[in-house]
Amino acid sequence: MSAPAQTDKYQASPQRRGDRFHNPAPRPSQGLGKTLRLIWNLLLHKPADTIPSAPIPVQALTRAQLDAAPDRSLFRLGHSTMLLKLRGAYWLTDPVFSERASPFQWMGPKRFHQPPMALRDLPPIRGVILSHDHYDHLDRHAIAHLSGITDVFLTPLGVGDRLIEWGVDAAKVRQLDWWQHTEVDGMRFTATPAQHFSGRTPFDGNRTLWASWVIADDKLRVFFSGDTGYFDGFKTIGERLGPFDITLLETGAYDAQWPYVHMQPEQTVQAHLDLGGRWLMPIHNGTFDLAMHAWQEPFERVLSLAALHDIPLATPRMGERLNLAAPQAGERWWRKADALRQASWESALSLK
Repeated sequence: MSAPAQTDKYQASPQRRGDRFHNPAPRPSQGLGKTLRLIWNLLLHKPADTIPSAPIPVQALTRAQLDAAPDRSLFRLGHSTMLLKLRGAYWLTDPVFSERASPFQWMGPKRFHQPPMALRDLPPIRGVILSHDHYDHLDRHAIAHLSGITDVFLTPLGVGDRLIEWGVDAAKVRQLDWWQHTEVDGMRFTATPAQHFSGRTPFDGNRTLWASWVIADDKLRVFFSGDTGYFDGFKTIGERLGPFDITLLETGAYDAQWPYVHMQPEQTVQAHLDLGGRWLMPIHNGTFDLAMHAWQEPFERVLSLAALHDIPLATPRMGERLNLAAPQAGERWWRKADALRQASWESALSLK
């Protein structure tokens, strides 16, 4: 997409200055040296425990199970990909089904697990909700398949243009600025602020907008964070559109050296409180190796923090059904991988 066309099209957006989108709070300067050190460490100095040492538990999904599930069901398919059943129809958030969250399928962050349901087995999709255009949230291969089975794509400004360039029917695409909303089947979907960035190459940074989303189905309120750092916008969203029955909040792929665009678990919990959330479901974890922390660390940290604040925490396995109207805590499934590894190690020792 050309920069002049985008400038003309989105210049009226309060988030737009020149040919780029911006967060309300300026991003702190990192400097080239710090950026290069971060890249160097991510590529060459990652600890071994950023990847599970044994298979993580995944509950396979079938079309029959989906059809039998009641409305207001959520199935986590991995990372930030959720399959929701609302008013008898299916919705997907940030669908990523490829083996790697990367422009190349021969390199880049590889999945820890296969999706509970293959892309080809998905039912007809009423709508896809996209938060931004990064590779771990927007999978071009998935979009190519979904374009034929999906009725509507809800995107922040500019992201819909990408879809149209990739062959999605423009009539299916609805692009929203922050605080704009659209209605589908009597439900309201509002694009809300987030503190992040965008781009799929070194040359197109921030040419598309990023957003969180609020889903309102009668009295049910669901918040989906996409990717974001902590900022005062959470409190504003809570005041204007909350409180929320459940918040699906980024809790993973963080680092102390990039606090502006991702949240530490302490900030995830504070964001939940700001939003006026009841149940908290940590997402953006358990599927891709995107940071320097141990892969299960986000779950353990947010579990402890939620307990301190008396926040009910929902941690469904990949593929397990979650009742959005009355969530259940779920088991601490990430500990099973460690248990399997320990059992395997002890078995190997006993054979010596």
